[in-house]
Amino acid sequence: MPSAKCQVLPLSASDKRSFRRRLLSWYDLERRDLPWRQDHDPYRVWISEIMLQQTRVAAVIEHYHAFLKKFPTVKKLAAAREASVLAAWSGLGYYRRARMMHHAAKELVSKHDGKFPATAEGLRELPGIGRYTAAAIASIAFGEAVAVVDGNVERVLSRIAGENLSHPDVWTLAEDVLDAKRPGDFNQAMMELGATVCVPRQPKCLMCPVNEICRTRGELPAAEKAKPQQKKEVHYALDCREDAVLLVERAKHESLMPGMWELPQIEGNGVDGSWMKLKHSITVTDYAVRVKRGPAGIEGSWIPRNRVLALPLTGLARKILKRAGVI
Repeated sequence: MPSAKCQVLPLSASDKRSFRRRLLSWYDLERRDLPWRQDHDPYRVWISEIMLQQTRVAAVIEHYHAFLKKFPTVKKLAAAREASVLAAWSGLGYYRRARMMHHAAKELVSKHDGKFPATAEGLRELPGIGRYTAAAIASIAFGEAVAVVDGNVERVLSRIAGENLSHPDVWTLAEDVLDAKRPGDFNQAMMELGATVCVPRQPKCLMCPVNEICRTRGELPAAEKAKPQQKKEVHYALDCREDAVLLVERAKHESLMPGMWELPQIEGNGVDGSWMKLKHSITVTDYAVRVKRGPAGIEGSWIPRNRVLALPLTGLARKILKRAGVI
């Protein structure tokens, strides 16, 4: 069967001009002062865009500064050991992003003399860089007139169009409304609008600079019901000596966080009030975490406390060790 034609009602030429002008004027006045907006260095843009995938801005800022302090250039990143990269990434989750970024840095140095391709097409040839990330780097760092679509942009454009758009339709509309003279600023403005004004629930329509062009002015019906989070309880032992803590390394063949370090996992029989309790979420699972102080009864490695942060810790291990005052 032939694919269905795009059902998006096109904006008029005057609406598109008004949309661009209003959005960019708002962005020039209201944009957040974020560290990766200080310049158009493609390395810094790339690092920020990879970190921001599936991670809140507030959680990224501290990691962004620390990561760049440790790896200030793509050549420094390429020369680093993977374990060092993962350790610097610890706490951001989705560690495949860090591994692919490390691979891409090596390729940039070996094949491009450490210089980034200046087009989205060229950037997409690098490991871990898809359509969105390539467009973000190309438009922000190099001024290429190419649109981006992330969750924020998709929400803004769907509300502007008055319907939940298919993925191809969102990209079509994004390219149609793009400001070719200021593509980097326009793309950041679209993402900023979705992150701060055109938010998922209770959008701030009275504050929106383009509300006169919007066909929704509120929430659209959900395209599909979100799947409920799975619930799971897990138990760990916090086994400490005066100057060391017992940790175990996840197997290299694990599908989730291979090679990362964590506390020994134990059976949860006899859980009582002496256990430390906390919550943690990974992708579609919400974990109720219980941590018992004392011997684990499991083989592991005694890691000196002053070396713990040099390891690629899982986000949960880092959270437990911080809560316990070990790091």
